[in-house]
Amino acid sequence: MQDLLQKIESYKNEIEAFNSTDNKEVEEFRIKWLGTKGLVKATMGEMKNVPNEQKREAGQILNEFKQFAETHYEALKTASDGSEQQATDIDLTLPGDETPLGSRHPISLMRNQIISIFQRLGFAVAEGPEIEDDWHNFTALNMPTHHPARDMQDTFYVEAGQNAAVDWLLRTHTSNTQIRVMEKGKLPIRVICPGRVYRNETISARSHCFFHQVEGLYIDENVSFADLKQTLYFFVREMYGQDVRVRFRPSYFPFTEPSAEMDVSCFICGGKGCNICKKTGWVEILGCGMVHPNVLQNAGINPDKYSGFAFGMGVERPAMLKYGINDIRLFSENDVRFLKQFTSAT
Repeated sequence: MQDLLQKIESYKNEIEAFNSTDNKEVEEFRIKWLGTKGLVKATMGEMKNVPNEQKREAGQILNEFKQFAETHYEALKTASDGSEQQATDIDLTLPGDETPLGSRHPISLMRNQIISIFQRLGFAVAEGPEIEDDWHNFTALNMPTHHPARDMQDTFYVEAGQNAAVDWLLRTHTSNTQIRVMEKGKLPIRVICPGRVYRNETISARSHCFFHQVEGLYIDENVSFADLKQTLYFFVREMYGQDVRVRFRPSYFPFTEPSAEMDVSCFICGGKGCNICKKTGWVEILGCGMVHPNVLQNAGINPDKYSGFAFGMGVERPAMLKYGINDIRLFSENDVRFLKQFTSAT
């Protein structure tokens, strides 16, 4: 019994001498003295060695020792919490730190602006798959097997196995979405089809193996080429301003007849000639034309009753003109210094 009393007295002196406001040190104190394997519990376990006639007195002494340790710990905990609170107090009247603003990608900005302009003309947004079958990407668009126009697409084909019933590929244009919309048979149709497309092209300042398009389609009775021109005139002036110069050039696309390409004056060089406009002062921004009767027929629409126009543009080239960018590769390099320039544009 005497040895137990001496040990408790020694422990109490050690506990009383400990003083700290550091949370880590206070927690170490708790584990050492009050933890599951702490000294207080170990000391309480020595009750089994006390003679029966002294157990009552020893029990009272041990309980007082335990309460002493717990009281000292609570005092330490209160002091350490108060110290931490004082250290972390924030003066809410001070100006806050500036939070860096993120931004939308310039391609997203341009795509959203294009969509917004055509939505004001009543065009709805339609989307389709990026991995497409040969029918929707080529054949239904008046490009049957071995048609020479297929060579213009530089297609990425997807390996589907020797027993695959159809050929699969990464779509070369968002025209596949137009076919899928026409196949639903809900007329009239007035949609724009934004999305990413893929072509096996050499990467340079002017071209990339993947890029973005927005294509448009309008089908109804008595649709004319004049409707197409006025729609595109409205778009270009809304996008680039009322003073932009525009020209249409005859062209060829297997899915439209007649077909044309639309150019605008180059904003990079002001018409003087640069690598973007190939020294001509003009930049082609889209192709267009009247939907070929074969395309209407392939989609289950009567070409004798309905007519329509279609157009398609890349998103990168208008963005380059809009923001004065002279290299298409910048869009996919994820250089933060480049992207931060568009923070204010969001």
